[in-house]
Amino acid sequence: MTDTSNTRSADSEARAPRQSRLHRLMRYLPLIAPVLLWTVPCWVLLYTGQHWPLSVTLAGTALFVLGLVGMPLAMMRGHGRRQQDRAAIVGDTLLGTSWVLFTWSVLLGIFLRLALTLAGVGESQDRARIVTWAVLCTAAVLLAWGYVEARRVPRVRRLDVQLPRLGAGLDGIRVALITDTHYGPLDRARWSARVCETVNTLEADLVCHTGDIADGTADRRRAQAAPLGTVRATQARVYVTGNHEYYSEAQGWVDLMDELGWEPLRNRHLLIERGGDALVVAGVDDVTAESSGLAGHRAHLAGALNGADPDLPVLLLAHQPKFIDRAAAAGIDLQLSGHTHGGQIWPFHHLVRIDQPALAGLSHHGPRTLLYTSRGTGFWGPPFRVFAPSEITLLVLRSPHQPTSM
Repeated sequence: MTDTSNTRSADSEARAPRQSRLHRLMRYLPLIAPVLLWTVPCWVLLYTGQHWPLSVTLAGTALFVLGLVGMPLAMMRGHGRRQQDRAAIVGDTLLGTSWVLFTWSVLLGIFLRLALTLAGVGESQDRARIVTWAVLCTAAVLLAWGYVEARRVPRVRRLDVQLPRLGAGLDGIRVALITDTHYGPLDRARWSARVCETVNTLEADLVCHTGDIADGTADRRRAQAAPLGTVRATQARVYVTGNHEYYSEAQGWVDLMDELGWEPLRNRHLLIERGGDALVVAGVDDVTAESSGLAGHRAHLAGALNGADPDLPVLLLAHQPKFIDRAAAAGIDLQLSGHTHGGQIWPFHHLVRIDQPALAGLSHHGPRTLLYTSRGTGFWGPPFRVFAPSEITLLVLRSPHQPTSM
């Protein structure tokens, strides 16, 4: 017989060096990323055959060096211990700008230059300068458009979702979903009020917020969050924590949402009843809660469903889509999540898909479980949304058990 314990031990030892190397690399990522984000565009725009006048080259290089040095410093002052909002705005804006410049410097630097070469357009210097202006114009347009997209009140996305176990009495129940509002350094109190006004026009039976209310403590962002107290629902307003609450005194946010009239579903559930039928609405803390060290905070699905009739359909609120594996194993009917922002700034969605099973929209998991992932109502960090529009979602739940008309 083969000694499987020795085999497993050897496999573990073989994996350990690879994992440790990966962990070491991840530690250096905050140092490597800014260098790449600023030096690649600098090289593509200034040093790949354009032969700009020396004054242009020096001025352009100085701007990129300023960005390379200024962005990390502003981010540290804005999001570190000092929590300086003005510094955070500068750092976040530079981060979004560098990401867009990096992306389009790479794409246009390769494909547009190749296309111009194959088309026999001009000399090498002419092609290089065409690429430079194309990158700058593309980045400027996308950043301006992305800023408007990030700051506007999200459009309402409406969809019908059929749940096979939903009773006929609950057919047509209206569920409004907002998530990832991320109230932060940019004061969005007026935006918040307009979002809540839009939610109220939906005349929802149930309004859900699936976490990441803000970046900062409840005391610091109270004015921006206060309009959430004006949201109306015929049945209930419910909320679960996101990972960003655990960066900013999560219990303070739970207490504030309770004060504003929302029910924090911290590993618990409530019942929505209508027409003789019932729906279990459950919620769990974010998957990062347990590592936060806060007593009693963890994602506990069994606790959330404790005492619920197993024959009733379940609507689960969980901030991150990755919780769907546990939800599907438990036979949850529909999970509502956010977290991904739909990628927020293309093509960041490719990196999001490494960590999450879904980016946006409705997806099927297991024999009966559905997951709806919102692209988010606000934005995090860089005040831009590029090819990832924000949303307020209205889900109309449908029952297959409708009586036939005579």
